[in-house]
Amino acid sequence: MRRKCRIWWPKQLSNEPFSNNCFLFGWVVSCSSVSVDVVVAFGCSKVPLSNCQSGIQGIIDDTNGRMPMSLQEKSRFCLLGHCTTPLNINGEGLKVGSKVDGEIGSSSDIPVAGKRRLTVSHPAKESVCECNQLDGFIQQHWKNGVEGGHWIHLMHKPHEQFGRDVNWVPQLHHVHWNGQVVVQCDVHVILYEIPVYGKQHLAMNFWRSFKQVEAPLRKPQWLDELRTFQPELDMDALILAMNSTSAAGMVLGRYIGANGSCTSYHIMSMCLGLVWQALALFLALLSTIMYIILQLIRNLSWSGFGRWICTRSAKLAPTMSKNVRIRCSQMIYWPIFLEDNSIRSRACVEYAEKAALHRHSMWTGLLVDLLFGNLIGLVLFSHAESVCLWVSLFAKGTTNEILRSGCVWLMGVPAGFKLNTELAGILGMVSLNAIQIWSTLWVFIGFLIIYFIKGLALLGILFGLTIPAALAIDIVGLATAHVSVLHSGVSILYSSQIEALGAIWRLFRGRKKNPLRKRLDSYDYTVKQHVVGSLLFTPLLLLLPTTSVFYIFFTILKMGITTICTMIDVAILMIHGTPYLEIFLWLSRRGRFPCGVWFEITPCSSDSQGFSSPNEVDSRSKQGEDMRTSSLIVSVLHSNYLSIGDLVLPHYREVFSGVSRFLTASSYGALTGKRTHSRLDSKLPSILPWVSMPSRDYWLLCYNSVMQCSPEHWRMQR
Repeated sequence: MRRKCRIWWPKQLSNEPFSNNCFLFGWVVSCSSVSVDVVVAFGCSKVPLSNCQSGIQGIIDDTNGRMPMSLQEKSRFCLLGHCTTPLNINGEGLKVGSKVDGEIGSSSDIPVAGKRRLTVSHPAKESVCECNQLDGFIQQHWKNGVEGGHWIHLMHKPHEQFGRDVNWVPQLHHVHWNGQVVVQCDVHVILYEIPVYGKQHLAMNFWRSFKQVEAPLRKPQWLDELRTFQPELDMDALILAMNSTSAAGMVLGRYIGANGSCTSYHIMSMCLGLVWQALALFLALLSTIMYIILQLIRNLSWSGFGRWICTRSAKLAPTMSKNVRIRCSQMIYWPIFLEDNSIRSRACVEYAEKAALHRHSMWTGLLVDLLFGNLIGLVLFSHAESVCLWVSLFAKGTTNEILRSGCVWLMGVPAGFKLNTELAGILGMVSLNAIQIWSTLWVFIGFLIIYFIKGLALLGILFGLTIPAALAIDIVGLATAHVSVLHSGVSILYSSQIEALGAIWRLFRGRKKNPLRKRLDSYDYTVKQHVVGSLLFTPLLLLLPTTSVFYIFFTILKMGITTICTMIDVAILMIHGTPYLEIFLWLSRRGRFPCGVWFEITPCSSDSQGFSSPNEVDSRSKQGEDMRTSSLIVSVLHSNYLSIGDLVLPHYREVFSGVSRFLTASSYGALTGKRTHSRLDSKLPSILPWVSMPSRDYWLLCYNSVMQCSPEHWRMQR
């Protein structure tokens, strides 16, 4: 069985030829005895490596120490081999001797880019390959690679069929495979772009895009057989290695001084550092002032009178109370979330991107909420008198045109229906009296509307839009308390009538409800019970239309109020649940949200040694030809990206998980007359525990958290 070697080659290394004996660094991932994957991270010539004081082993150990543990468990960063060009400057051929694995003839010729041919001597004549002639400082690493696993020798060849971005393609000359020199090997070269933090990376799926599928209770037999099958490709380890190539290159750059410096860059870096430092000072000062104010408010709330006020306000305005605690905890915790304490996560670009999204999600949501709050709060504050006049007119019109007129209409002959005059008169008079009492109270508190509106505007400017929106829900609930009371009273009367009629109907059928087992059982009723049931059934049935009309009227009003409060609550949930940072990054760089990979097979010319198209390889294998040389397939690795719907919908699905249950319960309660929750069971962010520390320490925490996000700090840490 022919051996397979996949070489994952960076596209950045295919733009220009290497110098002679360029050494390759990366990872080797082997899942089977006949298949190996070689992930090339970067290449480095002999001169910088020889000038490095720490040596190659120091570079490798330092790089491995910075890699994620999941990658170290599968493969360790190492020196893979070396790569040379097939022709020197004068155009003369290179003579290469190699020990060949396999039963072939005494000699074979290998064409080099269609010009001169390289002679490969076989074990019968020469047993020493070119790798033994490396310099002394690399000899030890070559021996370790031959004895412990793999050492590759690549030839960097020019080719014109791979597009403008790819001019040079590596070809496997031979590989030392567990002590054997292998030439006959199926080679698949996959070109990939080196993932860069803040630009693009690779991933099999996104961390929030797909819901985990629950395993069935009874597993099929083929699933157990599939687990015993040993795969030849560990895609997760390969993607993890490719996402870590940028960090590995930065480690080498620090050792050999490849990053360089210039005067203009230092001037720009200093200016950016000064601007970032001024921003950190301003944000730290502003956050510390807010922290001191919140601490004073909390200390006052723990006193006797303050505790009583907080308890009463939590009962009168539960929505606002909960949102205030959420917002206060977020204002205190944003520097703690922004502080970066993870070092190993920076090595893998995928892990660094996920950690950055988690770190910056809180303060971006808080900033957008404050922007919306200031925008609407300033407009509301400047037009407070107009809004106050509109609210007064709307309340007066609703009370007179809908409530009073509706009750009077129901006391007569609504829509031609003949109702019970006495019962309709009693229900109508009770409703009108309740409306009149509430209207009288509204006259006394009407002058406070202007202060409520200005208070909402100030809360929006200071705490964001979610706080005044939550307070608006509570104010609407208090302003329509008379409607809620009337609806509750009529619903109790209506539901009692429905339950009584249902019980009498079961009496006529000889059935009895069993609440323990939730079923209907047979039961023998007495004659007296049947007589009493018959006497009660007629008046209850005849009075049901009158009660139903009043119940429908107040239910419509109550559902309208609930709809308004639910819409405001949904707006609060959308403000909390929208991933603003992810949407902004998706609009600027979609490469930061990958979702799966795909391969583009690039056609290769068959006149050069080892360059065979996939169709040619398949046809030659079907005809039974013995391919004495290595077949080469070249493909380009591409990444799929998430759409805006796939990015946003998982967040909304998690936040609005209780909306369907709320709508179902409300509809069922409206039909049966049973009381249900009038508030949406929303999934708001969790309330974080309170933090108590000195103001100076909190200022330092805010300052350091902002400074850790500066580009210069991130570059130095990487």
